[in-house]
Amino acid sequence: MLEVKFYEEEMCCSTGVCGPSPDETLIKVNQLVEALKSNNINVERFNLTSSPNEFIGNKNIISKIKEQGVEILPITVIDDQIVKMKEYMTEEEVNDIIMVNQLRNGGCCGGDGCC
Repeated sequence: MLEVKFYEEEMCCSTGVCGPSPDETLIKVNQLVEALKSNNINVERFNLTSSPNEFIGNKNIISKIKEQGVEILPITVIDDQIVKMKEYMTEEEVNDIIMVNQLRNGGCCGGDGCC
């Protein structure tokens, strides 16, 4: 099973979709995260406010932040490899991840060749 992790800037809550006027980008990110999860992909989100130890405990992430500053957030990690920095994944990139996960797990229909 693929594992996707998002390391995000400081937010008021775990998803950033809170308060009277939530950020439209974060609303879209939440939709993409749900699409990943509904396709049996393990997704975790960490932000500097609520999960600072996740940043400190990941040598690759903390190294990138020390080198380039928090401006490189968000950082997307797939199976322990940094794949994107400074912006969230697009819908097209998420669809590619879903396809890869399906192929790894026997195809989109469980390997019976129906698709």
